[in-house]
Amino acid sequence: MPDIVDVERRYRAVASRDARFDGWFFTGVHTTGIYCRPSCPARTPLAHNITFFPTAAGAQAAGFRACRRCRPDAVPGSPEWDVRADAVARAMRLIADGEVERTGVPGLAARLGYSERQLHRLLVAELGVGALALARAQRAQTARLLIETTRLSMAEIAFAAGFASIRQFNETVQAVFATTPSALRPTSLRPDGGSPGWLTLRLAARAPFAADEVLLFLGAHATPGLEEWDGTTFSRVLDLPHGPAVVRLSAGAGSAVTARLQLPELRDLGTAVARCRRLLDLDADPTAVDEVLGADPALSALVAGAPGRRVPTSPDAPELAVRAVLGQQVSVAGARTLTARLVTAAGQPLPEPIGSLTHAFPRPAALADADLTAVGLTGSRRRTVHALAAALADGSVDLGPGADREAATRALLAVPGIGPWTAALVGLRGLADPDVWLPGDLALRRSLRTLGSSDVDAATRWRPWRSYAVMHLWALAVPDLFTRRPSSDRSAP
Repeated sequence: MPDIVDVERRYRAVASRDARFDGWFFTGVHTTGIYCRPSCPARTPLAHNITFFPTAAGAQAAGFRACRRCRPDAVPGSPEWDVRADAVARAMRLIADGEVERTGVPGLAARLGYSERQLHRLLVAELGVGALALARAQRAQTARLLIETTRLSMAEIAFAAGFASIRQFNETVQAVFATTPSALRPTSLRPDGGSPGWLTLRLAARAPFAADEVLLFLGAHATPGLEEWDGTTFSRVLDLPHGPAVVRLSAGAGSAVTARLQLPELRDLGTAVARCRRLLDLDADPTAVDEVLGADPALSALVAGAPGRRVPTSPDAPELAVRAVLGQQVSVAGARTLTARLVTAAGQPLPEPIGSLTHAFPRPAALADADLTAVGLTGSRRRTVHALAAALADGSVDLGPGADREAATRALLAVPGIGPWTAALVGLRGLADPDVWLPGDLALRRSLRTLGSSDVDAATRWRPWRSYAVMHLWALAVPDLFTRRPSSDRSAP
């Protein structure tokens, strides 16, 4: 039986057209047969004509079609799946990353350590639908995005979105959007019949969102050959399942980011978008974070000065883990230099350079056997990199989107040369855990002394958003990383 208080709260959000709840839940309207986002501008339906769904897939499975006016498929994802650490949340993160497309439901279940039947039971009990329906909804959303923003042919779009056939593509679009694929395409767009080239997409975020700050932070840590920062656009190579791709990210209109993607395989688009969203922390709930942190007198001024601050992460947690080891006890500039040498020594070269981008970050199996003597690492640090890469390659350390975060931390701490700070940084910026504290971090200690606080206070007062508190305290200690172009020799987190 649904929680009456929760139902009433959701209806108030719909009645007030509160965009903060977009992506948290969807509204199925029985009188029209459509489902909407909470902020839909259409007339608010009567409460007894509404059913609430936690996912778009649930609304679709119940027979509702997507509203053409509010486009419920274009909202940020629910932050619940990043906050939670249970099996359902881990499954949702893997589905968003394209696991069902790559390995099917059996592969998804195996990654989570469940049987298919157990996983199906868990998903249906909470979401009303299983993994296939959730993946189908994601395919439909990807298809609509491509139809409305690119000149790709419908056949190219069908397979890029993950459909097995044109017929399946047509039937799904008709069922979800109550129209044909060609009817969704703006009249200004026509298939050009050539190479897809660069795809330009709009990635939505919940307001407030300071895209410039997030991109600046990423740019300050950019590794030559792998990443590029020109002051307004952050570019990098993405290591996707079917080959390396390149993305260019810049601030868009409103609370959005413009992403330009060059993909060797269009079927990697959904995975690329999911990883870019994670990189920029686009699915966060800034209101919930700021309410908790802003209520603390020690952080209130910092939160008020930077509302909606995000935690920039990594599109690939194993990469971040290796970079965290390389960055132990060195400046940002030193870490960038070491990482650039490692990328050149063991990374996968692009077929041809794109600007200054030349390599994808080395995968664990390649790095485990790579000769790193020319990188400039100490012997102990080199042994740690090799041991970590070997553990990632054989599965002893699992840092995938569906990883159990606590188990991942324990496994990292078992690798010689990795201590609590490094393991915590991997949780913060690799696994996108919103509630991580960095024990012993020097920049955080400086900020805490300024605020008259301590590590012990932070461990309890700022849950469940300690990762965001870390970003505010880093900004206090090293403002150059957040407010202006950093100098190359400045030490930082």
